[in-house]
Order: sequence, then structure tokens, then C-alpha cells
Amino acid sequence: MTADIKYEAPDTIEKAVAILAAANGSGRVLAGGTDLLVQMRAGVAKPGTIVDVKKIAEMTTVSETNGSFRIGAAVSGAELGENAALVAAWPGVVEAVNLIGSTQVQGRASAGGNLCNASPAADSVPAMVAAGAILTIQGPNGRRELPVEKLPAGPGRTNLAPGEIVVSITLPARPKGSGDAYLRLIPRTEMDIAVVGCGVSLTMDGDTCTAARVGLGAVAPTVLLVEDAARALVGSKLDDQALEAAAAACRAACKPIDDKRGTIAYRTKIAGVLLKRATAIAAERARSH
Repeated sequence: MTADIKYEAPDTIEKAVAILAAANGSGRVLAGGTDLLVQMRAGVAKPGTIVDVKKIAEMTTVSETNGSFRIGAAVSGAELGENAALVAAWPGVVEAVNLIGSTQVQGRASAGGNLCNASPAADSVPAMVAAGAILTIQGPNGRRELPVEKLPAGPGRTNLAPGEIVVSITLPARPKGSGDAYLRLIPRTEMDIAVVGCGVSLTMDGDTCTAARVGLGAVAPTVLLVEDAARALVGSKLDDQALEAAAAACRAACKPIDDKRGTIAYRTKIAGVLLKRATAIAAERARSH
């Protein structure tokens, strides 16, 4: 006999944290539910308490302050795609979030949920890593901030402490001449899991790259911040030599697995290919920003 599941829909973060902490490890947060409900139906997830956070204003709104965007962790991908200012500032991040599932799924799925599901192949995460996104996390001991790349601990695991909830994701203000992009390789034309995903964010001064961040997904147990790839781009004019050095850094960072979607050798090679392509798109956007 299946035990009853408690369902709670608090209207403040403090209440949500208290409920989650009281669940003693059996609680799960419901943001969009596109991962949780599927996992429950498959018997993979068996929560004792479900904490629905969609009634908490701070977690379901987007705000802008001096060019910086704070995105509630439960804001749907569809809502992000309709925010013209966010799309203009961070097109790569929005495109990545809007690759999560179908159009119908995007009406529910959120960047926060995609991140906390902790899949190495999550589409939104490499783009947020490249963007330098900072998480606001709240738990029984108060609030803290964490770079997005520090949250995943392994497939299906995060570095959240018991009772902690990701409240929001903050994208920094963009310097003039900045652009970002996210690309993935999938076996089908849409609605598939990334074989490799690559996010790139650049700042250009004329033809010279002055700042860069690179995120890679689906090539290691967690999404990667590839600092060596960024270093190869900074100071260059994004010439072939710099791009190949950055691609080589991406290949070197890969620790992929063999599975039915791609071999280790294939994933490693594609990581470098996507780096070059995403860099070209990000640079073009930077020049027109």
C-alpha cells in the first residue's frame, strides 16, 4: 500500500523552507513538475511531502535592476521567452531554457527546476554557467548565494543542504559589446536529450575578445565551467588558432560516458565543434549589442 503524500502550497519562502525541513529528507519541491511528476509515475521519486512553490511571488516573477535580471526559480520557460528585455540581454540563456521539452512543457518547466533536477544533460544549465548566473538559496539557516556551476553534485544530486530551496537565478548586467549563445547536438530534430550542450558568453572590444565564459553539458557527471577554454579566447580576435585552443580545452575537460546516444569519442569531438559554432554566434551578437 502506497503511503499518503502530503501536498503543501505555501505563500512564502519561509513557510516552504519550514515544510521542507520538517519532511526530514522526504520532501520535494514542485516548481513546474515536468520532471517530478514523471519520476513519480515511473516510481523513481517517492516523496512524502510535495511543496508547491508556485504561489510564492519571489519565485514566480522576473525583475530587472540596472540591467541585471533576477529570475524566480519557478518562472516557466514560456514566460522567459515572452520577456523582451531578457531576450535582448541574454538570448542564449532564453534559447537554452526554451529547448526544455515541447511547447506545452515549456509552459510549465522552469530553469530552476531544470537545474535542481541535476541532469548532466540539462539544456538551461550550460547557458546559465556561461552567463555567470548566481543562485539565491534559502534554508533553515537563512540565505546564501552560490554560482550556478557549484550547485550540481552529480547525476540527480545537488549541493543543497536539507531544507534549502533555490529561490532565484540572477543574471548580471551586460557590458556593451556582449553576447551569448547556446547550442546542443541531439539525435532527433527536437524534443531530445542533448548528446553535448555548449554555452558561450563573450564581451568584445572591436574585434578583440575581452571576457569569456564557457559551459559544457552532457560530457561529465555535472555541467562544467571550462575556464581554460575561456582563457584561450580572451585577448584574441577569435582567430582559428584561438578557437582551436578553446576547442581543445573543451575536449580535454570532457569525461563522458558511452551510451546509446553517443560514444565517448563522439561526444569529446562534438564538444570542440559546438564551442567553435557557439562562439561565432555569441561574437556576432556581441558586435551588434
